[in-house]
Amino acid sequence: MDLKGKIAVITGISHGIGRATAQQLLDDGATVVGWGITEPDYQHPLLHFIPTDIRDYQQVQNAAQQTLQTIGTPDFLINNAGVGYFVDIEETSLQQWHEMFDVNVHGVFYCLKTLLPAMKRRGQGHIVNISSIAGLTGIPQMSAYCATKYAITGLSDALFKELRQYGIKVTCVHPGSVKTSFFDRIPHVEPADYMMQPEEVARQILRALKTSDNFLINTIVFRPLKTE
Repeated sequence: MDLKGKIAVITGISHGIGRATAQQLLDDGATVVGWGITEPDYQHPLLHFIPTDIRDYQQVQNAAQQTLQTIGTPDFLINNAGVGYFVDIEETSLQQWHEMFDVNVHGVFYCLKTLLPAMKRRGQGHIVNISSIAGLTGIPQMSAYCATKYAITGLSDALFKELRQYGIKVTCVHPGSVKTSFFDRIPHVEPADYMMQPEEVARQILRALKTSDNFLINTIVFRPLKTE
């Protein structure tokens, strides 16, 4: 599939996988609409940024309305924004617990709820949910984060079966360690060269987006080959 002229909504386009995916889509001629709190530090004629805290349903509604009215129905929705903390479960604060669920789970639901009706009316679209290896296997001291990512894994699996009849694809992506600012919140873990590069992960996401209409990659798992 040629991505020129396609429209992609991406949450969290300022850093990491979201940034790399946005830039590669722009390079391929797609229009990118970023929803997020932090405005990206790069510009492009096809890049639009709508300040949006995806934890706030009203803000997501407003972003969806602005996107649909001024840019068009998105071909792609990439739910990338996420947050995680590395802490024993009993030491996890209520604020950390709620922040992880509000961003990683509720924010995804809000984006789906506001954009899916337009995708269904058009009879096509592709949703990419960025889960994690932590959505497939438990990781000590990341129990709360794992809970959110397992939720996205289950949501994506059910959503794929729910939406296929409408011509809408769902792909769930499970990256292992990626060299991004995600680790800024995790003590004793520093981004390292053995970790995957966000640009390489983004290239594989674009491969899934470029498949023909009746070809679906519904699950992708990425891992670094070596861990040091």
